[in-house]
Amino acid sequence: MRGGLKEIVEYLLAFGLLKTFGLMPRPVARPAAQIFAWCGFHLAHRQRRTGMRNLALAFPSMPEPKRLEILRGCFRNIGRLLVEFSHFPEFNRNNIARHVAVDGFENYQEAVRRGRGVIYLTGHLGAWELGSFSQSIFGYPLKFIVRPIANTRVERLISKYRTLGGNIPIHRRNAARDILNALRRNEAVGILFDQNTTRDEGVFAEFFGVPAATTPAIATFALRTGAAVVPAFLIWDERLKKHRLTFDPPVQLVDTGDRSKDILENTKLFNQVLESFVRRYPDQWLWIHRRWKTRPEGESSVY
Repeated sequence: MRGGLKEIVEYLLAFGLLKTFGLMPRPVARPAAQIFAWCGFHLAHRQRRTGMRNLALAFPSMPEPKRLEILRGCFRNIGRLLVEFSHFPEFNRNNIARHVAVDGFENYQEAVRRGRGVIYLTGHLGAWELGSFSQSIFGYPLKFIVRPIANTRVERLISKYRTLGGNIPIHRRNAARDILNALRRNEAVGILFDQNTTRDEGVFAEFFGVPAATTPAIATFALRTGAAVVPAFLIWDERLKKHRLTFDPPVQLVDTGDRSKDILENTKLFNQVLESFVRRYPDQWLWIHRRWKTRPEGESSVY
């Protein structure tokens, strides 16, 4: 398929999904999205294989049926995220609390009081897009790092939804200056740090006991500016039938003065924080990403 036609088809698919689920009342959209997720689980063979391999790496002693159930939950979580994202235009200050509860907001306030900026340590857990978006609707917009989508039409569509509440994207390619300026203005910056990176761009820090190429960006910016690093995740609470936006206390950083060593040690610490959340909510993390793709020199692929 030629590039232009492929781009149009991808856009129409993304636009159609957002409009379809967005027009449905939420009680209808949620089960419809779960049907969509069920189809995705059964049709996305490559992603399913990746997910099962990741789960075997993370939980080697776990029975395979249990891993499979977690992976099914991962796809259900993606369906839930799709519903929330498609309904972004209807969220406002008057109704957001019906859908999102907030825990530990005092930890964010404490970080702001320090006056050196706030870095959200976060990842693809729960309805991650709703996490930053709901904060903007509550009245505390932030900046967030994005990797632009190759399809420019889809990129514009997704960006339109993401910025409805006042959040501002920072494109990853030229992010350093914008991040530093935001932190120096005591603003909040969200960084999704749980995806694989290259050897040149990352450092190896254990994640579930397996070395994972991880971006050192959070540690680098925090050590350079003195910004507070606040773990922030949005988790689905099945009992409440709503999401919980959780802010943990700022991470106590390792700062010995040896910058290279400190970046590595803090990155290891951040992976431990994320792992603790994933262990609590394993069916809400994005297992279908090849998190351990990049290997240390001399190691063979795990996939």
